Amino acid sequence: MTDISNPDFARINMIKQQIRTWSVTDDDVIGALSAVRREDFVPPAEKPLAFADLRIPLLQPTEEALQHGQCMLEPKIEARILQDLQLKPSDKVLEVGAGSGYMAALLATRAQRVITLELNPQLVEMARANLQKAGITNVEVRKADGAKGLAGEGPFDAIVLSGSVAEVPAALLSQLKIGGRLFAAVGFEPMMRATLITRTGESTYTTTEPWDLVAPRLANFPEPSRFHF
Repeated sequence: MTDISNPDFARINMIKQQIRTWSVTDDDVIGALSAVRREDFVPPAEKPLAFADLRIPLLQPTEEALQHGQCMLEPKIEARILQDLQLKPSDKVLEVGAGSGYMAALLATRAQRVITLELNPQLVEMARANLQKAGITNVEVRKADGAKGLAGEGPFDAIVLSGSVAEVPAALLSQLKIGGRLFAAVGFEPMMRATLITRTGESTYTTTEPWDLVAPRLANFPEPSRFHF
């Protein structure tokens, strides 16, 4: 539990004890985590958990929200994603899975424009309200099926899947600019791979899998069988 009477102290501790110890060393990323008030993106009932090293449910009932991915990811995972993407101030970013708007807010500190897609109408409104209250003006929250991406508005410099998938659809990869990067947690529980795919040409991509994680499933993405005969 966090002493929310002193959120700045709790934020410093989160960065020192969770973020830096998880190989996040980029000063710009640390600056974003310091600047964006995580506690303002957490539902009131969950504020004592704002800086804890766990997923935070965004809707009620909490168990159902966690099961269906209606939650904030652990702070260290969000920080590591932001570091791996190596965003530039001119970048246009697409996020799939807005949640409370916190990850979009972090992305917005590093990029020119962020479009974030969310299926759940309650979360769409929550994310919009949180971002507006935080004074973040370069994020647009849309109610949409992120599994299809936004073909009419690409290409994007970066695409972030704020949840896990069994595999990354080719339709999403095709919406990257050449040189663009896509981040996703790929695989099945109990262990998934952080997957960073870079588009190197019209039909060529390079893939790295730099670390392990577990993240809840994003809705409507293809779910092929785990078993091969």
